[in-house]
Amino acid sequence: MKFETDILVIGAGPVGLFTVFEAGLLGLRCTLIDNLDKVGGQCSELYPEKPIYDIPGVPSQTAQEHVNALLEQIKPFEYDLHLSQRVESIQPLSSSEDITTWNIKTNEGDEFVTKNIFIAAGAGSFEPRRPPNIEEPDKFLGKGVSYSVKSKSLYKNKDLFIFGGGDSALDWSVELANTAKSINLIHRRDQFRGAQHTEAQMRELVKSGHINLLTPFQIEEILGNDRVTGVRLKNFDTKESISYEADELLFLFGLNKKLGPILEWELELSEKKIAVNTQDFQTNRDGIFAVGDINDYPGKLDLILCGFHETTLAVQKAFQRIFPGERVPFGYTTSNTKLQRKLGVAE
Repeated sequence: MKFETDILVIGAGPVGLFTVFEAGLLGLRCTLIDNLDKVGGQCSELYPEKPIYDIPGVPSQTAQEHVNALLEQIKPFEYDLHLSQRVESIQPLSSSEDITTWNIKTNEGDEFVTKNIFIAAGAGSFEPRRPPNIEEPDKFLGKGVSYSVKSKSLYKNKDLFIFGGGDSALDWSVELANTAKSINLIHRRDQFRGAQHTEAQMRELVKSGHINLLTPFQIEEILGNDRVTGVRLKNFDTKESISYEADELLFLFGLNKKLGPILEWELELSEKKIAVNTQDFQTNRDGIFAVGDINDYPGKLDLILCGFHETTLAVQKAFQRIFPGERVPFGYTTSNTKLQRKLGVAE
């Protein structure tokens, strides 16, 4: 099928969803495409129950609660959503008055025409890094091996071993300390790459006996037949191997990020991300924007709130590309009665 839209958004994570809101305020319609089977991006797919603390005005909410709030926020606006599809090709159709129109095709054969493409694909396609030197760890998936936390209840009253030295390993060690029967945090050295505040919390829980910190260790073998029953660890210093009983193993070694078809779109890249300017977050190709974690520029921070700022400015430019010469109808939602009616808050 063939569709026309004001803004074609590749990626239905938090930044993609907020693009619908900002576009809706200007009367623009968005179409979102995501290769996952649900909205929310990594927030919903990898860590739906992980708390988020740095959304302004929201002291704490889980990643899924954040996605749900964004979906509630964009309810007043019409948008199209195409899930379980991947954008395969992007081609210029025509260029009039220096404004390019784009043709987009997906792996499902759908076709889209738009003047504005927003790439909000987070880290691109991704898959978790597997534990090193372990043969076929995936045979235990759902049977004691996990690469992300989908539900905290899975670890209730379980002997849990968490592997990793970054933010995710620290966050979940602290978060699950009162859920699991026991938590063992394993890292190859007694130095961590996560936030200092969270590391301090982890070490306090170690002192109180709520977390067992095992360094410098690495996994040597997963024990069990049909299901995980234990794990064998090797000490880096002594070379001694020690076996432990275990119910659940959580490997948090990060993600292998792949840009996939994006590599074929003739976009300028920077450190495996898409280079953009900081005026309107366009790429080197006219009418193609990159917002959120997928982009790179001097001083870039991979934070959701930064992606919100980026897409807000990019939408302003998208309006100008659709309506050349017209003033962008910017208005504060607190004082614009028409917008308030649209949002359902006006008396």
